[in-house]
Amino acid sequence: MEQGKTFVTTINCMDGRVQIPVNEYMTNKYNATWVDTITEAGPNKVLADADNAVLVESIKTRYEVSTIKHESKAVAIVGHYDCGGNPAEKPEQLEQIQKACDLVRTWNENVEVIGLWVDESWTVTEL
Repeated sequence: MEQGKTFVTTINCMDGRVQIPVNEYMTNKYNATWVDTITEAGPNKVLADADNAVLVESIKTRYEVSTIKHESKAVAIVGHYDCGGNPAEKPEQLEQIQKACDLVRTWNENVEVIGLWVDESWTVTEL
């Protein structure tokens, strides 16, 4: 990796409306150079429910590339308003984000894991 350059990671929805605000939030919060973006439709639900072991393992494999190869030290789990892959209301999605964060924290104790919510005005709020 280039000297002085840093990565952060997002486990974000594939919905393009949330990519830019989340990436800007993460680069500003962590003074990061790059954002590795792992996308799924409704990733907070996928990780919280863990019903689909194949998808969870796929996310974990990509997470490991980011945290091992790119040495990312911060990961955000994202949920958002009007999600096609996870049509649950905000309170349920916030619970899913928390559960997903708990799971991802078990993957590597040296990586900071945060939850983010993106509202109807595409504003990012950290949980």
